[in-house]
Amino acid sequence: MVSDLTADAPADRTLVGFSGKDSPEPALINTCVHCGLCLPSCPTYRETGLEMSSPRGRIYLMRAVSEGRMSLASDTFQGQMSQCLNCRACEAVCPSGVQYGAIVESSRAQIQTAREHASGTGAVRPQGTMTRLIRAAVFGRLFKNMALFRGFSRMMKLYQVTGAQWLARNLGILKLMGTAEMEAMLPKFSSSFTVPKGQVYPAGGTKRYRVAMMPGCIMSTAFAHVHEATIRVLQKNGCEVVLPPNQGCCGALHTHGGDLDGGRELARANVAAMEDAGLDALDAIIINAAGCGSTLKEYGHLLHDDAAWHERAKKFAAKVKDVHEFLAQIEFNRADLRPLAIKVTYQEPCHLAHAQRITVQPRTLLQAIPELKLIEMNESSLCCGSAGIYNITQPELAGSLGARKVENALATGAEVIATANPGCALQLAGELRKRGRDVQVRYIVELLDESYRGGRSGPRD
Repeated sequence: MVSDLTADAPADRTLVGFSGKDSPEPALINTCVHCGLCLPSCPTYRETGLEMSSPRGRIYLMRAVSEGRMSLASDTFQGQMSQCLNCRACEAVCPSGVQYGAIVESSRAQIQTAREHASGTGAVRPQGTMTRLIRAAVFGRLFKNMALFRGFSRMMKLYQVTGAQWLARNLGILKLMGTAEMEAMLPKFSSSFTVPKGQVYPAGGTKRYRVAMMPGCIMSTAFAHVHEATIRVLQKNGCEVVLPPNQGCCGALHTHGGDLDGGRELARANVAAMEDAGLDALDAIIINAAGCGSTLKEYGHLLHDDAAWHERAKKFAAKVKDVHEFLAQIEFNRADLRPLAIKVTYQEPCHLAHAQRITVQPRTLLQAIPELKLIEMNESSLCCGSAGIYNITQPELAGSLGARKVENALATGAEVIATANPGCALQLAGELRKRGRDVQVRYIVELLDESYRGGRSGPRD
């Protein structure tokens, strides 16, 4: 077990414990019986072999802070809360039902609040000026204002298509600035974005369902082609698809990054947007990004202390369906699927497999496509290392996990790696580019769309 946990805390540093709003609940922390069944499923434990880098070890640290035996200011505690991917693999195998995601997000919120209010002379080191400015710009402005986010995305698109990106990469500018690895993760932005304005896409044939779709943030600008494919697939399955206005980012990056209040603000806006669109008349709210879907389904928990919004959030969350979950549930249209003679392996996004427990449905959809050969990879559900901004905050571990996942995928001999989350798609594509491997990373709904349309579509813009 983890021992001498307070050894790294400076002697002159005041002991700081959990306090106030968003404190991890002791009852949830104490649900863990430290059986260790989570260890083999934890990516960071698998990579480091360190007990404290396991869910059991991190919960031991949380308990120590909660009981006043360790300081929130401890470098060990803060380091481990940052190192955790929050992939939730431990939850899927835990016999005690520990709500690990909830307590690690609360712990991060406590750390972030302490840093923001630190004076520089107290127990907690204050947040650096640059970090504070970046968080304010990204969490406080960019992801809360979709018009601003789309404007930023257009600038990035211009950077890519005007030759500026080629120059920056080939002249060594990015290496001089120390941003080469970060820039390599930049997605290829679509030429047109999915902007929800109340559009209604009619069902193909007999209307069976009325569903709303949430384009989100990065999915709506860098993966707009996936939204287009998703709408066509839903139409093929008798769905009238609406894109309600005034919706935005789901808040996943905020909640995972310790800004729970920011996540709540976005949650309220999305709930209100769907209510204005006639929530009661919707059969489902469709999401095609695993991380977003997980967050949307947990709005009830996120707003559990908000008397005005809690029940509304629960009602909203009950309507949220991952697109694979929804299609498999309605006995999707198999008759119009056409052959795709390709070899595919499936990389399971953590927040689909572990947080939402959706594992069979994506495979069912892939196996329904005539002539498509699904080849299972080793460790398909082990995190790829993306985890939101993890490849920025923990580049070494993220790179190691990304390489591990791609090696397993390449070992299958597949031509296509199928996934269902933007972070995973970017992580896998970046590692494949490093290796110079001509293997595609595609969304499952893209493959379904190609099959429904009678064959491969052309290269995306």
